Amino acid sequence: MSRIGKNPIVVPSGVTVEVAEGLVTVKGKLGQLTQEFSDVTVKLEEGQVIVERSSDHKDHRAKHGLYRSLINNMIVGVSTGFTNELELVGVGYRASNQGQKLDLALGFSHNIILEVAKEVTLETISEKGKNPIVKLTSYDKQLLGAVTAKIRNFRRPEPYKGKGIKFVGEVLRRKAGKSA
Repeated sequence: MSRIGKNPIVVPSGVTVEVAEGLVTVKGKLGQLTQEFSDVTVKLEEGQVIVERSSDHKDHRAKHGLYRSLINNMIVGVSTGFTNELELVGVGYRASNQGQKLDLALGFSHNIILEVAKEVTLETISEKGKNPIVKLTSYDKQLLGAVTAKIRNFRRPEPYKGKGIKFVGEVLRRKAGKSA
């Protein structure tokens, strides 16, 4: 049995969970999320969400832990939210925002301007002597990860000097340069 899937999800106060035909809806102070599910049954008992599978078929076992994790992420998201921080490492790399438009100067001939989804809160932090930081906050973990990955793919960290867009606290594997 899936070790993740068999754990019940505790629903905190201020969060409501509704289970309908193949659809879970979670509402909280930060927003509302819905998720379709199949091959598993979702029950709401005594302030806990329990995910059970119908058989030991390979697909059912795979989806058991998946849907439990997705529902847990929805509950955590609408109650506390998620945050990702990206650090721009490189000479002349800058970040600024005007509302939901992120303006990145990453060493290309033109700045990159990205319109971020309204569900994601965008903040840029620029301090003298430190690398610029782009802080993304959202209640939807999947959307936040997609936006973060898109920004990171503009300039992935390279292994020789470490220049690029990396997560705050991420340790990069560095390579030695040419030996003379």
